[in-house]
Amino acid sequence: MVDADAVTDADLQRYRGWLTASEMARYQRFVRAHRQRQFIVGRVLLRAALGRLLAVPPLDIRLEEQVGKAPRLAAPLLKGAAPGFSIAHSGRWVACAVSAQTALGLDIELRDATRDLPALAAQAFDVDEMARWARIQNLAGDERVDGFYRLWSEKEASFKLGVVGGGHCVSLPHAELSVVLCSEQPLARPPQIEMVRLP
Repeated sequence: MVDADAVTDADLQRYRGWLTASEMARYQRFVRAHRQRQFIVGRVLLRAALGRLLAVPPLDIRLEEQVGKAPRLAAPLLKGAAPGFSIAHSGRWVACAVSAQTALGLDIELRDATRDLPALAAQAFDVDEMARWARIQNLAGDERVDGFYRLWSEKEASFKLGVVGGGHCVSLPHAELSVVLCSEQPLARPPQIEMVRLP
């Protein structure tokens, strides 16, 4: 995980050179500077994590955009299955998860008690999620807000994973964020949030 606001404008400019043509085309479609920052930081963070996993320099990682899907690992070419990975962002935070063994879906959300949580739930949740939300609404204050965002993040992470039933999901503790990681296969050990600096 990275605090995107801590990345200097000079570094952002340098990191733009890391993007493939398809990534650059997507980057240029973002209107807001904040969203452009999140995009660049996410792609550099993912390259750093994949580079560490695959034992190659981050600049050797090539990602290609896919319409309506997560990016595809274009290089290095691998003999076995491609690693699983997922990127998420919310506010100033950008995170990614990578695995050599399983597909992943990651979501992070800033917890905001001032939002109209019942209206958001009614708009986004299915029947089963609404039943879970009904139980969560009986909780007090922070527990209610935490419960809503955990349910929201689990829905988003499961969607990114693309597995019916959501796979194996785990909530990770963070002071500001709801963080949920879903995996297709059970994880050998509980994941940990690692705060990093970009290369």
